[in-house]
Amino acid sequence: MKKRRKQLAALFTAAGMVFTLAGCTSSDSEETAEEGSAHIGIVFTQAGLGGNSFNDLALEGVRRAADELGITYDQVEPKSVADEEIIQDEMASSEEYDLIICVGDEQVDALNNVASVYTNQRFALLDATSELDNVASYSCKAQEGSFMVGALAVLAKQEQIDSKLSDGDTVGFIGGVDNPLINEFAAGYQAGAAYVDPDITVLRDYVGGFNDPTTARTIANTFREKGADVIFHASGASGMGLFQAAEEKGFVSIGVNLNQNSIAPDYIMASMLKKLDTCAYHAIASVVDGTYTGENQLLGLSDSGVDFTVEGSNIKVPDHVLQELDEIREEIISGEIEVPNEL
Repeated sequence: MKKRRKQLAALFTAAGMVFTLAGCTSSDSEETAEEGSAHIGIVFTQAGLGGNSFNDLALEGVRRAADELGITYDQVEPKSVADEEIIQDEMASSEEYDLIICVGDEQVDALNNVASVYTNQRFALLDATSELDNVASYSCKAQEGSFMVGALAVLAKQEQIDSKLSDGDTVGFIGGVDNPLINEFAAGYQAGAAYVDPDITVLRDYVGGFNDPTTARTIANTFREKGADVIFHASGASGMGLFQAAEEKGFVSIGVNLNQNSIAPDYIMASMLKKLDTCAYHAIASVVDGTYTGENQLLGLSDSGVDFTVEGSNIKVPDHVLQELDEIREEIISGEIEVPNEL
């Protein structure tokens, strides 16, 4: 194995990719292998590590598995989308990985190609789906986390927990594109807001892409003019335009996917979380405990696959509001509240 891992490292280094051997020295690896420890490979998106990205979240889950389950792992940061299939193929052909984890929708085509060839290799795909029997896809119930921040938006308005908030009847949602995935966020947010106040108006519009903060800023300003003083986005990097508008016009925003509160802590009240760290850990645990099936997995509030956080925000949500949200969470988990995933 030591020779093979050196070959892998040499290949990835020559291709300009970042290859990291993690978890143990070669002698430690042999010892843990004798004890039945799993060896995991993880391939990140071309965005790489840093900046609290989805890649960083996925790595947190792998590191947790290393600490709690005794696995070892190798991680690779491709420099381009084209590199991803090369890395996947080389890992699979090495026959040394109990599981290869791939992050993000941009790896789907490459993974389908590689997994179709190496049918005995187990793969996990995070935040995207594949129908192959040897690929376990892990996605999150975005609608459940969005329901929580929709309820928070209206509760915060009713309580007027911040001077930027009124007790008016309008909030907003900005999506990246009008498609079923983004509308899971929209549907959950709208339902959560209406659960607290059936008369609430939820303004909704779409940027048309995930890297257009100028358009998102324009939509946010329009929403503010129409009375929305809390606006949630599911628009990727476009959301930076929302945060800029919130600072300029003095309203409250809600982040998405990662904890974005620190970007503008006086204007971002909370962030809805898609917890890819949990997804990565679940995937590895299924291999360690022998329950891996290759079936698609959908994680929600009950599995800690989604959540929300107010950590890092200067807009203080009172404890009694957080307690009310905890009660709503339990009603969703129990099935008392059914959260729609479509508009």
